[in-house]
Amino acid sequence: MVRRPLGNHHDGPDTLLVTSDTTRTEQAAAGTGTGTGNGTGSGTDDGPEELRELITRARVVLWDFDGPICRLFAGHSAEGVAEGLVEWLEGRGLRGLLTESERESLDPHVVLRAVDRRHPGSDLVTELEERLTQEELKATDTAMPTAWADPLIRTLVGRGLRLAVTTNNSPRVAATYLAGRGLTSCFAPHVYGRTQELHHLKPHPHCLNRALRAMGSAPATALMIGDTPSDFLAAGDAGVPFLGYARNERKEKLLRGAGATTVVNSLETVLRAVRNF
Repeated sequence: MVRRPLGNHHDGPDTLLVTSDTTRTEQAAAGTGTGTGNGTGSGTDDGPEELRELITRARVVLWDFDGPICRLFAGHSAEGVAEGLVEWLEGRGLRGLLTESERESLDPHVVLRAVDRRHPGSDLVTELEERLTQEELKATDTAMPTAWADPLIRTLVGRGLRLAVTTNNSPRVAATYLAGRGLTSCFAPHVYGRTQELHHLKPHPHCLNRALRAMGSAPATALMIGDTPSDFLAAGDAGVPFLGYARNERKEKLLRGAGATTVVNSLETVLRAVRNF
């Protein structure tokens, strides 16, 4: 197993990679709690009590993968992957399977879902999904750890909470990344991701429900950490309290626009809260 370098931000035994992008994000959020509540992304502390309540009630934490744990496509463009999938389809004379907006979406999951809607359960969908999985696996080599994620994960485990990954990415991809960071024991065996049943991708709550059943957890005693509206909607359908992570203003606006009320701009805020309960 090859362990990825942990970077240069020292936080006891847990270190993490901080690039100029994440450094700016952390500086903007330093000393803050939740976001403003109006979608401005200014990071003022408008609800530390809500955050504290979410954390103290939780016995299980369900993590989205790409976003809260790492930026999977930091060095392997998701847009390039989507374009590759479109080109692969066109090379087989299947251009007509996608609308113009789907071809130009630059989102590999949009392409995959579109083909599945038109040919559900087909060999074509199976092959396309595997191609996406292989691209995601390549991306793990250059994925960028989310600032403060590693120490937060280890601290939650140290406090006796159980963790699971609930993602639209391949579970093989999440497991590969976690192994490279030495975090497998913090989650295993609870890594739940994309299956061949693509209609179960979030915002469907399928992967959250699988995690809850496997861990014997009631929804009210769990907490979902996610960074997209689909995470928020899936948590709502599963009855799981939600904590939004928004690394920039655009992400925060999307989360708040979907209805998320507790959003942090930095996982350091969550780490501090966990250490204080």
